[in-house]
Amino acid sequence: MRNSRRHKGFSLTEVLLAVGTLAIGMVFIGGTFLTGIHLSTIATERTIAAVIADEAFAKIRIFGLNTTDPNFSSNQMARFEVLNPIAQTEFAYPSTDMPINKQYYWSALCRPVVSDPGNRLVQVTVLVSRKVGSTATYPGGALRPVPVRVAVSPASGAANESRLVITNPAEQTYINGGSTLIDNQTGLIYRVLKRDPDAPNTVVLDKNWQSGAADSVWVVPRPVGGGRYPCIAVYQKVISF
Repeated sequence: MRNSRRHKGFSLTEVLLAVGTLAIGMVFIGGTFLTGIHLSTIATERTIAAVIADEAFAKIRIFGLNTTDPNFSSNQMARFEVLNPIAQTEFAYPSTDMPINKQYYWSALCRPVVSDPGNRLVQVTVLVSRKVGSTATYPGGALRPVPVRVAVSPASGAANESRLVITNPAEQTYINGGSTLIDNQTGLIYRVLKRDPDAPNTVVLDKNWQSGAADSVWVVPRPVGGGRYPCIAVYQKVISF
């Protein structure tokens, strides 16, 4: 007599349930990978930015600046290349004769620290940026990301201490959520949280505005025609010249 054997298997319903469960799990896992890649990219860029900033501060010390320049006053900041017009290749990282092929750049804002007449101390703010696209241009015709000065005023009314109004309509696109602002008079650094949905000329800061009633800020704007915000990080030091 032959021993009969029963062959057991999976039904189609069980297979479909298993595949569906696996698909849902893979969607969540895929989302985690994308988030991890994004955070890894940010961490890499910030690590590179710190190295670029160290190189920028070293170059500023080497090239120096003229503290008697009329553009250099205690109540406002000035771009380093205005105070010392060095070669444009020096602002690329790493320094090269072909900056168009480089993806990282730095710029600097300088303001004297007036603690006594002869201290020769200068507050130097270095902004590290990526160039978004090899053919990208920036407001004012710049071929690399550079800070521009934007006129602002604090919003009136109670509970508006952290809101700024962009006074020139043509400059409203220069500042958006995520932008980093440097106060022209004090050098204080602010982060823009968002644009006011009810007032397109008003932005909300990460802390209360601490300057005067009417002032200006420096910001690295997006490329002409739109694109990613180029500024990666901002560093500040006080240097004696």
